[in-house]
Amino acid sequence: MRRRTQTWLSVLALSAVAAAQARPLPGPDVQQIYQRLLPQIEKIPIFDHHAHPAFSDDADVDAMASPPGSVALRERDTNPELVAAAKALFGYPYDDLSAEHAKWLVQKKAELRKERGNAYFSDILDKLNIEQGVANRAMMADYLDPKRFVWVFFADSFMWPFDNQHERSRNSDQEVYIPLQETMLHRWMQQEGVSKLPADFAEYLKFVSRTLEDNQKKGGIAMKFEVAYFRSTKFSDPDRDEAEVVYQEFVGGGIPSEDEYRAFQDYVFRYLIREGGRLHLPVHIHSAVGVGDYFNLSESNIMNLENILRDPRYSNVTFVMIHGGYPYDRQAIWLAAAKNVYLDSSETEILLYPSEFKNTLKQWLETFPEKITFGTDSFPYNEVLGAEESYWLGVQSSRTALAAALAEMISMGEISESQALQMAHGYLHDNAVGIYQGKVH
Repeated sequence: MRRRTQTWLSVLALSAVAAAQARPLPGPDVQQIYQRLLPQIEKIPIFDHHAHPAFSDDADVDAMASPPGSVALRERDTNPELVAAAKALFGYPYDDLSAEHAKWLVQKKAELRKERGNAYFSDILDKLNIEQGVANRAMMADYLDPKRFVWVFFADSFMWPFDNQHERSRNSDQEVYIPLQETMLHRWMQQEGVSKLPADFAEYLKFVSRTLEDNQKKGGIAMKFEVAYFRSTKFSDPDRDEAEVVYQEFVGGGIPSEDEYRAFQDYVFRYLIREGGRLHLPVHIHSAVGVGDYFNLSESNIMNLENILRDPRYSNVTFVMIHGGYPYDRQAIWLAAAKNVYLDSSETEILLYPSEFKNTLKQWLETFPEKITFGTDSFPYNEVLGAEESYWLGVQSSRTALAAALAEMISMGEISESQALQMAHGYLHDNAVGIYQGKVH
């Protein structure tokens, strides 16, 4: 009898272990769980960690422009989801975006823009349950309500102060990008009352620091790098003397060699990061695929930045890897093991349909759920496909993909439903808000 009792206790113990064991496949309950989660996830107010809110005629929407290039299927004007976005946001009465019908949408937006003023984009946020959003912009616009939109400014231009003839000639993309960096640097100089580049390298660095400080005073909550579009994200670690020699030789004219320019840029990039730590100014870095015909995926691979992100000298710097390293997103999540590194999912949920984006989110949630943040990457592509429609697409894709990922995790015994909702709040709102120490909500 005692042996039989012990046997049953052993069976019960094994059953308990089996019940706690995560399963490799979701069960037949996954659809019901999804249907139960989605309405709750839709009620969570969003903090949009990365977007470019603007009208299509606003030159300050970015510090660069997009040259012609291939566009992924979902981002094309033929995507029927854009019709759904127009219907949801503006009551669009047609079932296609033909040139004739699209005129209605363009006119409707123009009327609302005139009628609503700086409430126009706030209205879009309200319709999508976005509490507050980041505006990645060259300069902030007066038509964005500062209570709803916080500013992230661009810092790349400090790395291109010399004659950039050789830089521009590398390919047709750079012929577009580099002159815009020159323009951005001149705008910072004008802002700071600097009529020409300082003759001394120490003074140049002071100018850089002063610009960061003043942008922070203007409400900037982070600095942003798009450097992957312009050069490799492999950064060496030159000393100050090496960078100073290059600066002193070319500040008055002449074209630096590629090696000379890269050494100078590598030092300035690291200097900007150090200043981010001193000013408690998080550093956002574009870390995914980009537009244009010459964007180099291998040279912009997020893993190129590992020596920066894991450098103990920058342990006081908060890094946000914008776009989550896609298509190297599986590797990227492991960089978030560092306490000061976060991933942002923007762009990925627009490039990918929810069925595939769900898999990216699921892997991230199963690894470091507290280190991932939501962003739309909203952008005014043209008059018809504007920031408004891309806001809608990013939000809808992410909420549905999130519900699907969490439903599978619950069904497979990885997490409970209450844990799933906690993760959802973290991804859509709390993780990002926690980075900025009371500066956002």
